[in-house]
Amino acid sequence: MQELLQPRVAPARRERLTVRLAEGRHDVERALRLRFQVFGEEMGAQLASANLGIDTDDYDDVCDHLVVENPAGEIVGTYRMLPPEAACLMPSLYSEHEFDLSRLAPLRDRLIEVGRSCVHRDYRSGAVIALLWSGLAAYVRDKGGDYLAGCASVSLGDGGRQAASLYRQLAREHLAPPEWHVTPHLPLPLAGVLDDEAPVAPPPLIKGYLRAGAYICGQPAWDPDFNCADFFMLLPMARLTDRYNRHFSG
Repeated sequence: MQELLQPRVAPARRERLTVRLAEGRHDVERALRLRFQVFGEEMGAQLASANLGIDTDDYDDVCDHLVVENPAGEIVGTYRMLPPEAACLMPSLYSEHEFDLSRLAPLRDRLIEVGRSCVHRDYRSGAVIALLWSGLAAYVRDKGGDYLAGCASVSLGDGGRQAASLYRQLAREHLAPPEWHVTPHLPLPLAGVLDDEAPVAPPPLIKGYLRAGAYICGQPAWDPDFNCADFFMLLPMARLTDRYNRHFSG
């Protein structure tokens, strides 16, 4: 599960928000608590660390973490990044739990994997999402990565209709070249879901990827723990649109 949740109508806020890299274990643990609130309490995900009141796995200790704070110092948004030098310490990329990424092997030493993105329910008016993208832009620029990749999720609360329709819609215009296709270990059963051909609005994270120039790399995987469909997204930095390139170039 790697999704920024759908924005909801939130009270207008004039407070100043800031984005930075987490510094030290205390910062990271506060980000993990926010993830638990969003994924575990709000969405009902089955989390192995639920008894600790945090959402964590083996990757958190080797990842870098972006955090967005309000003036009170509360973390209201977070994103984690796995750069190539840290990925070498793990047996696989996180996304390989859901996808066969063997075709992406030539990209590994230039690829930054991102995920576990979430925003506090009171701050989903767009400002936090924009700050997370800005912070991610600066991070990738500093790391010199050529590719950004990760999973973006769509809820299956409607039985999978939105996810299936969205895949068919995006595959027509945003499908990666065949040499970058990935294969889900547990595919979403698209054939059994009604497709009414009605346009589907992508969730915010997928929309952000697409606006930046990213591809979807094949059919979505089914994540039963989070009851969602995960789309594997790949953004070659050379494809950045002008709008996003302004962030990356400083």
